Amino acid sequence: MSKRSGCPHIFNQLIKSMAVVSVMCIITSNVIAKELAYVTNEKDNSISVVDLDDFSVVKEISVGDRPRGFIFNHDQSLAYICASDIDRIQILDMASDQIIGELPSGEDPETIALHPNGTTIYTANEDDALLTVIDIPSQQVITQIDVGVEPEGLAVSPDGSKMIVTSETTNMVHWIDTKTNENYANSLVGARPRAAMFTQDNKELWVTSEIGGQLTVFNVDDQSVKHEITFTIRGIHSDRIQPVGIVLMESKPLAFIALGPSNHVAVVNTETMAVEKYLLVGRRVWQLAFNADESLLLTTNGISGDISVIDTNNLKTIKSIKVGRYPWGVAVKQVN
Repeated sequence: MSKRSGCPHIFNQLIKSMAVVSVMCIITSNVIAKELAYVTNEKDNSISVVDLDDFSVVKEISVGDRPRGFIFNHDQSLAYICASDIDRIQILDMASDQIIGELPSGEDPETIALHPNGTTIYTANEDDALLTVIDIPSQQVITQIDVGVEPEGLAVSPDGSKMIVTSETTNMVHWIDTKTNENYANSLVGARPRAAMFTQDNKELWVTSEIGGQLTVFNVDDQSVKHEITFTIRGIHSDRIQPVGIVLMESKPLAFIALGPSNHVAVVNTETMAVEKYLLVGRRVWQLAFNADESLLLTTNGISGDISVIDTNNLKTIKSIKVGRYPWGVAVKQVN
């Protein structure tokens, strides 16, 4: 009898233990990794690091003169920074927050793009009308490609087969084969093209034209123009509506376009190509970046020296965070 009478007690304890383990597993699975935003400040030669849990600046990292473009490598263990005024791409170790190396970049690098292979990086040399192709492991320039006057915007297709450069003064999009490093096509767009971005299926290329005030969507296969979108904001003169940075959501059919001195971000439906909304942000909005799950969109606002935080689920600007002087680039890192 005593052995039998103990069975229900043991069984109940086992059930309780299993319940505790199940709850712990649920809690663990719902834990969201901490996220930090890294913002380059042109005038302060620094990077502001922002904790996206409480939207506070937690540290400042000193870097080379006039930092602009900023991207991570694939595992986010390193970052690459365009230090424009010292003509270098600096390598930042994310564990120590120390500059551990440099890549040759040619003169005045402004933007950078990483090939999907993780070993090739591209930068535009505005003063020399060149695209510089760099091998990261050897820290050597592979080649330099002649493009239009004042190249700036860069984009690599997700499949790694194509590289795009926009040239501000020539008003062109240059299409480059990444295997041969040859410029195989050129497309005219509106005045002063800035940013470019491929869709994840490699079928479309989106390009902003700052002075032209428009967005052009190309068919990648034949470089034909598929759509042209212009922007109108009530109470703001058209010459202040200057499309620059652009990001495309993967989780929803939406694109966000920074509209420069209009101090707004346009929300475009990528299925209908209609502008759904304009969101007020800081002064001279420039670049954009999502957090990992795309619930937040960050904008760098050069004149007001802050970043704006947009809730992408409700399409509302929810926060302004003061950073350094003339914030330019931004990227978000997950921290375990």
